[in-house]
Amino acid sequence: MTDVLLVTGMSGAGRSTVSTALEDLGWFVIDNLPMELIVRVGELASTGSKDAAGVAFIVGRSGRAQPDTLLKVKDELESMHESAKLLFLDAPDDVLIHRYEGTRRRHPVEAGTLADSIVKERTVLQSIRDSADIIIDTGTINTNQLRSRIAEIFRPSDVDGLRVSMISFGFSNGLPRDVDLVFDCRFLPNPHWIDELRPLTGLDEPVARYVLEQDEAQHFLRDVVSMLEWQIPAFAKEGKSYLTIAVGCTGGRHRSVAIAEEIRRRLALRTSVFHRDISR
Repeated sequence: MTDVLLVTGMSGAGRSTVSTALEDLGWFVIDNLPMELIVRVGELASTGSKDAAGVAFIVGRSGRAQPDTLLKVKDELESMHESAKLLFLDAPDDVLIHRYEGTRRRHPVEAGTLADSIVKERTVLQSIRDSADIIIDTGTINTNQLRSRIAEIFRPSDVDGLRVSMISFGFSNGLPRDVDLVFDCRFLPNPHWIDELRPLTGLDEPVARYVLEQDEAQHFLRDVVSMLEWQIPAFAKEGKSYLTIAVGCTGGRHRSVAIAEEIRRRLALRTSVFHRDISR
């Protein structure tokens, strides 16, 4: 059965980028189709061939995402497709303001000021966000990083239909808002204070060796991996489709990168790790 995805979110949060990324993954992407036709196309997808990796509907452009209608469409698609999901793209208000000011485009929701338009749209879309299966916060990532996130999320499942993705990040750059589990490794000695390691990252062997050879790191890894080995199948059993695991350190360049890569290796996950702050 073909995967079906509804993609919506705040204006300026990255719908165009997600559309292109899904096409690159072999998805059949339909942009701005009238809501009343989405279910009809969804019916065809339920009986069609699997030439495409999935069918994605990009909805809500120009401020036309009506919550009641969209949520009804979501329910109807879910009745036809077990894999039907809703992806909501979000970003903080100040980021959206900066993006609109940079492009000089007019916000599709009319209000007194740009900030008012964003607040008004967020209020209207709150019920859609609350019902989303996947939420991606694009506020701290660039276009290429968003494309990578989409590639990591919409790949073959790891366990019984559950897709597991991993993120490393730096607490100093903000906690990711779109993750399920967060692990903090700031208790480990920081390679940043070693001159020869500071310019490197956790992907470099000298840094990885320094981090992973710590007794505390091995203890931490054993505990985390042991927990995830039973927790991931439990999430899958409960019907969760997407699970995002985040590992954070102070800056997101050294410890969290090395630890996240090692967790991925020990769990034998198919995904690569999205290193959000490795280049900061």
